Amino acid sequence: MTTSDYRKAFVQLEAKKQKLDKYKKHNTPKKRTTGIGTRKCRICGRYGAHIRSYGIHLCRTCFREEAKNLGFKKFS
Repeated sequence: MTTSDYRKAFVQLEAKKQKLDKYKKHNTPKKRTTGIGTRKCRICGRYGAHIRSYGIHLCRTCFREEAKNLGFKKFS
């Protein structure tokens, strides 16, 4: 369930406080502590294809654009 779907039901449940509290308790997305959902690219916000080495925290496409500015050079 995405965040937008989770919040859409608030409009319908505002009149019923107890049902809203129960809905929030069981349907709120949990805070991630491990895995792919905790790390995202600093530039574009992408989660996949993440480069963490040397504290870079960029996705592969942003890394290719910024590599020369960071001091990396291509060997081939």
